[in-house]
Amino acid sequence: MSNHPPAADLAARLERAELAARATEVDALLITPGPDLRYLVGYDAIPLERLTCLVVPSHGDPRIVVPALEKAAALASPIGELGIDVLTWGETDDPYALVASLLPEHSRVALDNHMWAEKVLRLRSAMPSSEQLLAGTVLRELRIRKSPDEVEALRRAGAAIDRVHAQVPQWLRAGRTEREVGKDIADAIIAEGHVTVDFVIVGSGPNGASPHHELSDRVIEAGDPVVVDIGGTMPDGYCSDETRMYSVGEPPAEFAEYYAVLLAAQEAACAYVRPGVSCESVDAAARQVIADAGYGDHFIHRTGHGIGLETHEEPYIVSGNTELLEPGMAFSIEPGIYLPGRHGARIEDIVVCGETAGERVNLRPRELVVL
Repeated sequence: MSNHPPAADLAARLERAELAARATEVDALLITPGPDLRYLVGYDAIPLERLTCLVVPSHGDPRIVVPALEKAAALASPIGELGIDVLTWGETDDPYALVASLLPEHSRVALDNHMWAEKVLRLRSAMPSSEQLLAGTVLRELRIRKSPDEVEALRRAGAAIDRVHAQVPQWLRAGRTEREVGKDIADAIIAEGHVTVDFVIVGSGPNGASPHHELSDRVIEAGDPVVVDIGGTMPDGYCSDETRMYSVGEPPAEFAEYYAVLLAAQEAACAYVRPGVSCESVDAAARQVIADAGYGDHFIHRTGHGIGLETHEEPYIVSGNTELLEPGMAFSIEPGIYLPGRHGARIEDIVVCGETAGERVNLRPRELVVL
């Protein structure tokens, strides 16, 4: 199976990007290696100090500037199939001047949000009369609503990380360190079809109260609740992210009490998802259940983040975000309750907004797994 969309789909994305640039009165999008480049032309270029830059003018054909030594790699990507002109530069050439030569002197150029600062500044020097903006405001309208093929990619990623969580009970036991368990999980993330491990959180006992704890040499003890939040990137570039809760033996009574609250909150937010409701109202659906049970001060982060070619992208499911959900938007729903110094819990699924309701792409049971 190809690891990039069909050329026709990429051509349509480029055309929409051009129209979006025109609508926002931007003369050109300047896109360096990263998720935006992969989205627009299917080229998963390695970010290096040498400049690779896709130039998408609001009027005219896109072109890509690449180091001469990477011409073959660029042409082997869908760029060759799309018929995009590949302009190369040698080791002693100035690629920034080459990009500047493709644009009018007084341009409004939108740079991809992940462009390295040194490249931003060198483009500014090469185009002193041009105004620099963020391309994210232009491209978000394309990337925020996933196509049916992208939703299918997220389903595949969800199924792959589900298969990893199914194996966690065999590795998680008293006497092992978080790091030892984390290594087994990381190996499984790759074995189950991902090409990279993006993060492995194994938060045992008090470490579970730190949402982004990751791994340590703490030895897991009997009675420990354990947060396992894991994710990776699939060959097609789409990401997985799923959190499930485990307990090594019977957990403390207070943990069992608030875990029931958390499960109800996650269920309420997932059930609330449908077109036309605001991102902040989904956050409120989870937060209200937790606050009503007296744990409001212990839910210390947003309910979720968008996901696609990046683990964290728009839309963000957080208070203050009044954007309305539309079919194709994909995001996590991951409320948490954290008691500092004692333990914590989080339950996370990736949810896609459908035509009438939300669809979870993670299908593992959400109840506490007692080992």
